Amino acid sequence: MGRKFFVGGNWKCNGTTDQVEKIVKTLNEGNVPPSDVVEVVVSPPYVFLPVVKSQLRQEFQVAAQNCWVKKGGAFTGEISAEMLVNLGVPWVILGHSERRALLGESNEFVGDKVAFALSQGLKVIACVGETLEEREAGSTMDVVAAQTKAIAEKIKDWSNVVLAYEPVWAIGTGKVATPAQAQEVHASLRDWVKINVSPEVSESTRIIYGGSVTAANCKELAAQPDVDGFLVGGASLKPEFIDIINAAAV
Repeated sequence: MGRKFFVGGNWKCNGTTDQVEKIVKTLNEGNVPPSDVVEVVVSPPYVFLPVVKSQLRQEFQVAAQNCWVKKGGAFTGEISAEMLVNLGVPWVILGHSERRALLGESNEFVGDKVAFALSQGLKVIACVGETLEEREAGSTMDVVAAQTKAIAEKIKDWSNVVLAYEPVWAIGTGKVATPAQAQEVHASLRDWVKINVSPEVSESTRIIYGGSVTAANCKELAAQPDVDGFLVGGASLKPEFIDIINAAAV
């Protein structure tokens, strides 16, 4: 059985109630492949999770954009994995480059987060990716492997993990890794998992691409053998997100 295509929409720190309801309406009315062909997960800001979850069509799921590294308690401003489970939120995005860069989350911290979220029953979209300087220095795979290794050292069961390769230089910049560049990293990452985790996990784990994915480039990216879907930023707030979901049919 092949890996089911996966499309995540990361809304980041965007939206008002009116805007969110408009996006949900577009998604609900969109004509997309059935859920046995594509898994769709959208990630609104925390404050909108309940409203999106209650209004969104049944086959689409929601994700939180982050959660705390351990059990809840005296951690002002944080949201615990247990709270997300209590709200019926099935997914969480962890290790996004914005949190690594802006909030100083280390590889080890992200690995701990992934392990704890999984232990509480959440499914995880775990993000890895290199900066422009790292790519130009030829260290893309060293960086991505180190980020993945920090996760692999903390978990045993990969069945609820989706790996998102997001080159930092392509996020929100309009620059996109070419299909060949994306495929090269995805294939190398899959090989790393095969050698360092297991061939079974390598074969079954979905590796999705993120970084300025649009309706214009999604089909060519989706056609790559090791690109199993997308984590979409800005375009997930627009009607073209439907076109990106439809790239699953490629």
